[in-house]
Amino acid sequence: MLYGFALYEHRFERLPLEESIDSLEKAIWIDLFRPTEEERQQVELIYQQNLPAHNEIEEIEATARFFEDEGGLHLHSYFSHREEGKIDYSTVVFTLSDTRLFTLRDYELPAFRMLRFRVRREPGLITDSASILLALFETKLEELADLLEEIHQGLDKIGKLILEKSEEGSGENLEHALDELARHEDHNGKVRLCLMDTQRALTFLLRRSHLNDDQIRRVREIMRDVDSLLPHSAFLFEKINFLMDAALSFINIEQNRIIKIFSVIAIVFFPPTLIASIYGMNFDIMPEVHWNLGYPVALILMLLSSIAPYLYFKRKGWL
Repeated sequence: MLYGFALYEHRFERLPLEESIDSLEKAIWIDLFRPTEEERQQVELIYQQNLPAHNEIEEIEATARFFEDEGGLHLHSYFSHREEGKIDYSTVVFTLSDTRLFTLRDYELPAFRMLRFRVRREPGLITDSASILLALFETKLEELADLLEEIHQGLDKIGKLILEKSEEGSGENLEHALDELARHEDHNGKVRLCLMDTQRALTFLLRRSHLNDDQIRRVREIMRDVDSLLPHSAFLFEKINFLMDAALSFINIEQNRIIKIFSVIAIVFFPPTLIASIYGMNFDIMPEVHWNLGYPVALILMLLSSIAPYLYFKRKGWL
């Protein structure tokens, strides 16, 4: 799909491309969302702008993600989105020329949707193609900050589940906590990757683009925000590792307690088993075999031999 946006008296308006493709010529921002081959050809024909192939979008080399040619500045940047309730990221391709901004993406991204609402509230936010790019990065950063807050709140709940666990059903609670910790670790890693990629993109933009003083100030503010969020992400990694170690320790303690119970049971029943084994032997000469009190005495011996180890362990505090 093709979306075109233009500036009319400091207002940001969407162009009716479904009525006429000629509206693209008036657009200051061309947003290609899962474009068809025909739509790609139309954009390339009208603007003489080469769009990257799908196999070129996900390359990670800096020279492939950030470069400049006759078509303008090209930036490939990660943007977060949700996929079946999980946080994921995808690459958005930006091409910034003197008059227009081109974006190429394959997912419906919250930052793009949020920008449209933001422009309505702040009419002077968009002035040219570069300001659209900066506004998208600002919106992206707000979303990443919200995701970090969401992860932090989730870790607080998991921490209470682990550190204040009840005895009943504690094993199930800990297993659930480990699953949640793994999920949050994955989410935090993806948010951190988006932050680091944003830092690289802004550094390139600051070094290679021709921004005015106000836009340079905005770029530096965004970079300061990135610098403040990266340590928070690192703190969340440390908290995840701590909670993971704590959960595993509690699981080990619980498993050791179970093993100790089985060990005590085995030791308690070992003497009675020994007595029963002795009197279960089939030898001809066994004095107690014909003794009238042999059976009750053997039962009493087995009972006493099982009670004695139990009382000993209890006195030592091992139970």
